[in-house]
Amino acid sequence: MHTTAGAEGAVTGYTGSDTERRTREQRKNRARGPFERDRARVLHSSALRRLAAKTQVVRPGVSDFPRTRLTHSLECAQIGRELGNSLGCDPDLVEAACLSHDLGHPPFGHNGERALDEAAADCGGFEGNAQSLRLLVRLEGKVIDPAGESAGLNLTRATLDATVKYPWHRGGGGDTHKFNCYPDDTAVFSWLREGAPDGRTCFEAQVMDWADDVAYSVHDVEDALHAGLVSMAALHSPAERAEVVRIAADRYCDPADPADPAELDEVLTGLLAAPVWPAEFTGDLVSLAGLKNLTSELIGRFCRAAEQATRRAHGPGRLTRYGATLIVPRRALLECALLKAVAAHFVMAREEALAYQARERLLITELVDALWKNAPQALDPQFRAAFNAAPDESAALRAVIDQVASLTDTSAIALHARLAS
Repeated sequence: MHTTAGAEGAVTGYTGSDTERRTREQRKNRARGPFERDRARVLHSSALRRLAAKTQVVRPGVSDFPRTRLTHSLECAQIGRELGNSLGCDPDLVEAACLSHDLGHPPFGHNGERALDEAAADCGGFEGNAQSLRLLVRLEGKVIDPAGESAGLNLTRATLDATVKYPWHRGGGGDTHKFNCYPDDTAVFSWLREGAPDGRTCFEAQVMDWADDVAYSVHDVEDALHAGLVSMAALHSPAERAEVVRIAADRYCDPADPADPAELDEVLTGLLAAPVWPAEFTGDLVSLAGLKNLTSELIGRFCRAAEQATRRAHGPGRLTRYGATLIVPRRALLECALLKAVAAHFVMAREEALAYQARERLLITELVDALWKNAPQALDPQFRAAFNAAPDESAALRAVIDQVASLTDTSAIALHARLAS
């Protein structure tokens, strides 16, 4: 195990390069390891707190039950920590990556992300994963480098790399429109990817990605059942099942390994045949317990499938960084895709949901326009400074986009009302 300037010490299974920080810091508490410190920094960040008022699937404030981006991130972190630990990853590193994975999501979830991508066309577009990295390495106020520039949370190389789902710039991922780095964040992206194979994510990022899929696919169905937006009768209806299968095939199955409707229907039949599914949800204590048991069993089912398949491929040793690949069996992937399709069909495709999504996209577009016209005075001090220091209009627009992306659903609505009045 070698050491590197800026590294904080040895962690079993990780090198000194893995624990290096881009900006050198003085150690404050030698009892804590570098990944423990990373986890604490993310947990105490402003960006994580703001996720409490950002849409997951059902808008925050509609009721006391639906999940927000914050509760989803906490649940993802619990799943990822346990799965990663069982496979030999440092649990604090994986938890920090899971807590970080949605930090860059703007107001109104993926709906707001689409609107911001259009509004940011002249400065390289917008992508939630790239914005998450930008927050971690630039926008969160924690560490200032010797040149007086923000180093964001100044996380270790391994933790930053574990947050990267799409290790390329826009257009570098083939068929996917996803990417993890804007052009002006290239220097730090190159640093954190030092030594990494091109286009490949590290093992901890793969664990985080699967934990994310498991958390939101299972919990979105739980929320939908609890809210009465889907019933067991609907899940067994031939017409409804056909639509769920179609959505899963079109949106959630790997294009490189597609599934036909007959296979998906067979997988859905098997999934719904599991005895843990409640006969119906009525809201009483028995059905509440049954619903919670369903989520626990499904999460365990998906995590065990990945753990067992990965162990069969790689053996019993400690699996970290680029020494292994997470293996998720095809059936588990298809089951997960079908659960995502259930939420998409019964929750997100409702006429009511489509109507308020259109209003939200318009609000984001108008908010960017209003801030641009009233900049720099209308911007918060942090983004006002970036706007004033911008060398060109593209960089100035990025400061406005950063401001809008930082808002919660409620603060975006309030700021839009103030600027539009």
